[in-house]
Amino acid sequence: VLTFLCYCRSTKGFTLKLAGNNHLVPVPRVTDDDLAVLVSVLDQVSPFCKIQFSFGKKLLLLPALFVPKENSTLRYLNLMFNDIGTSGAELIAGALHNNQSLVHLRMTGNKIGNQGGMFFASMLEINSTLEKLDLGDCDVGLECLVETALALTQNTSLKAINLNRPLLSNQEEETTVHIAHMLRTNSSLVELHLGKHEMKTFGVEQLCEALYENTSLRYLDLSCNNIICDGVKFLGELLKRNQTLEILDLNANRIEDVGAGYLSEALTTWNRSLKALSIVSNNITGRGLVALAQAVQSNMKLSHIYIWGNKPDRSTCLAFSELIETGRLQLGCTDVVPYEVDGEVFLAELSHGLDKHRYWAPRCAAVDPDAANASLQIVAVSEYL
Repeated sequence: VLTFLCYCRSTKGFTLKLAGNNHLVPVPRVTDDDLAVLVSVLDQVSPFCKIQFSFGKKLLLLPALFVPKENSTLRYLNLMFNDIGTSGAELIAGALHNNQSLVHLRMTGNKIGNQGGMFFASMLEINSTLEKLDLGDCDVGLECLVETALALTQNTSLKAINLNRPLLSNQEEETTVHIAHMLRTNSSLVELHLGKHEMKTFGVEQLCEALYENTSLRYLDLSCNNIICDGVKFLGELLKRNQTLEILDLNANRIEDVGAGYLSEALTTWNRSLKALSIVSNNITGRGLVALAQAVQSNMKLSHIYIWGNKPDRSTCLAFSELIETGRLQLGCTDVVPYEVDGEVFLAELSHGLDKHRYWAPRCAAVDPDAANASLQIVAVSEYL
């Protein structure tokens, strides 16, 4: 049994999971030196060749890849949190120029750098099969983001991309201008992650103006930025007019009560498309949280809301307790649960969220795959997303 390989065959192809952060079993990490074999798989070499991975002095065979040619189509490749660098990124991106099978690629956490990211940006100008690309936490830079946005003005196959935590040398938000321009013309992208971009009011305004014209994007992740209530005012106006967006992640910003008010107004009166909202850790007090609870009560479309890490008061506890007890808000759709002490209601944290298990495998193997990520239950781009 190969402990580092999770292999699943189906009539539509197979998946190859070589993540370097599996909690269930110790796993060696893939390095640039190991990628020649992997690229040969992407190029669909003869399935009866003996394919090997070498990790240092230990040689591991991959007999699981000895499958008939017609069933050897690789659909999902997970390489997250390995030790792949720029040269490895060049090999993988180069192999994808001609690959016509891979649907989902996860490079999360590999320090490929800006140059490595540029190889993937160039690949997106050529490849017409890939549907989801995860370059989060890969140390990509400004040039990579600009080139990626430019490529996505022409690419019509990619449906989801993660560009979280780039390394940006300035605070001018130039990248959001290019991404906003892309969103005006792109009609295929469904899911966009822009966490940790140092985004402020100007950047949010640029994105919102672009999304007035966009009718495809359903999941927008703006977590861990510098968004305050002024930026949320633009998001509130967007929600009044946009009836496509289904998931909005504002986790770890600072929208406070005023920003929560903008969101609750739009969701109470105007918007009937948003299904999930995360405002975790946004310095919101009871006034803003109660307003959002009232929005959930009146907006039957809004089914998921995550609020932990703010400043709830007694009225907040009562409002969310009522939502849960009446069945309006399911426990699987929020990150709080009410409990009572001496006749007073409090809220405790549930380990739920939009990005549950996004970056790590659960320690318990018996986890329903559908429960791995609440957001992707709502917006399923394909079988492999």
